[in-house]
Amino acid sequence: MPHMEALLNTVVPVALVVASGYLLGKRLPMDLTTLSRLTLYLLVPALILDSMYRAEYTREGLWGLVLGFALTYGALYLLIGATGRLLGLSREAAKGLLVCGLFPNSGNMGLSLTLFALGEEGLRRAVVYFVLSSVVMFGLGPAFIRGGGLKEGFLFTLRLPLFYPLFLGLLLRALDLTLPFRLDEGVRLMGQAAIPVLLLTLGMQMAKTPFRVGAFEGVASALRLFFAPLVAYGVGALLGLPRLEHQVLVLQSATPVAVNAFLLTKEFGGDALRVARSVVVSTFLAFLTVPLVLYLLGVR
Repeated sequence: MPHMEALLNTVVPVALVVASGYLLGKRLPMDLTTLSRLTLYLLVPALILDSMYRAEYTREGLWGLVLGFALTYGALYLLIGATGRLLGLSREAAKGLLVCGLFPNSGNMGLSLTLFALGEEGLRRAVVYFVLSSVVMFGLGPAFIRGGGLKEGFLFTLRLPLFYPLFLGLLLRALDLTLPFRLDEGVRLMGQAAIPVLLLTLGMQMAKTPFRVGAFEGVASALRLFFAPLVAYGVGALLGLPRLEHQVLVLQSATPVAVNAFLLTKEFGGDALRVARSVVVSTFLAFLTVPLVLYLLGVR
């Protein structure tokens, strides 16, 4: 079954790196704060810059995807907020639930699945979703998680080395500029280190406490893997998106909780442990849910 093979090719390497970090964390004392900050302030900015600099864009369906993304995120924000209040979650836990529900793994998992399922044309549209998701995650996420007033949060976000790589990469791409002395290769090399370090840090964090799957992880996974694609499908149908744009919107919305969600909550506040568990649980549950989403979208 080709879709199962695509999912295995994505999930199994992720599981291997997380498991390696888990075993390392069990045997050796590690400074996770230093690792998290190295990733947040150097490796992830390099990854963002490299992704934006190398991305291929198309105007076809662009505005429909942008509008579909915005409406999907707005509806999810309201749904997740209501769920947190209904469950009586603490402020930190409610932030964690919102982070899990709003931040999908639309990069390393979403892009690879879209390429395999929908081809190059689907991938070009999936990159648009990934760019928008990165803007929300790294541009607005830290300010939201940290809390405070709107002005304070905005100023805090501007001080982070996450917001600027987005615009710098897009600017370099728009102007079709080539960096001298192959500097882009150096940036790419650092960016390629971000995902494995993130996954290793996640595994080491999991090794620090007993692994338990409770109501929070179940609800977070359900919001991310079931309700998010359902909302995206409804939004796409409401907007009358073309078939391919509609499929991309739903498939990218159906990916599990992003590893970066754990990074952001660990650095800026929120229930990092339960977010970490939700990343792992939702990633392995995606083995069952993503093939079902592909089938319901008519992808054979």
